[in-house]
Amino acid sequence: MSDDTGPAADSADETGDPAADRSPSETGDPAGGESDDEADIPGGGSGATGGKSDDTDDVPRDVRKYERFKKMDGARYERVNEFLRDRTYITAREWAIARLCADFRTETGVEMTKIGENLPELVPFMTDTYTPQAVNQARYSFEEKVTKAGATFLYGAMSGFFTAEDLDEMMYEVTEVAKFLLEVEGVDLAVADELEAEDRISEVMRDVRASSADLRGEEVRCPECGHVHEPTGE
Repeated sequence: MSDDTGPAADSADETGDPAADRSPSETGDPAGGESDDEADIPGGGSGATGGKSDDTDDVPRDVRKYERFKKMDGARYERVNEFLRDRTYITAREWAIARLCADFRTETGVEMTKIGENLPELVPFMTDTYTPQAVNQARYSFEEKVTKAGATFLYGAMSGFFTAEDLDEMMYEVTEVAKFLLEVEGVDLAVADELEAEDRISEVMRDVRASSADLRGEEVRCPECGHVHEPTGE
């Protein structure tokens, strides 16, 4: 399956229609009715293609061994989606599929057919199978939102709206959310590694702020001693 992403828009998200974030049980019959991904599929086709299969003999071995979302056993899509919506721009569908696309990548591209056909087996809170087009669209939507969120954050950091202390506090909050999602995915984060990562992020953000102040022609505060000086002219 190709790794290419298309420029199709996530129209349900752009119009504010909450149907894009509902579970299949809320949106009706995914095979014949209007599904949560119908607006995402080129040509208007339904993205979800059916419920979880009872025939485990047809499930690929790597799918049966996949344990990334085992901590989510018993979780409902609505609860997961609500948590993400309160703290990020992405939906539960986009989070899960983006993670799967990263894990099921081969030399020839992402195994979108395998992901879509085995989605309920791979992710406990996803109840329907997806077409390859729906998988691709969810991944594209995830990438687009990350890019926009990154541009928004970086502009805020470079604009001078926030002090170095403000940025430290902000980075702590967003890092906690990111670490939680990684831990849910099964990543084992040692305390020492967490602290080292936080220190590096803080140092980078201080450098970004200082360099941005220089770029804007404003005063620069030394991150080491706190001395404020005028940027050096060319």
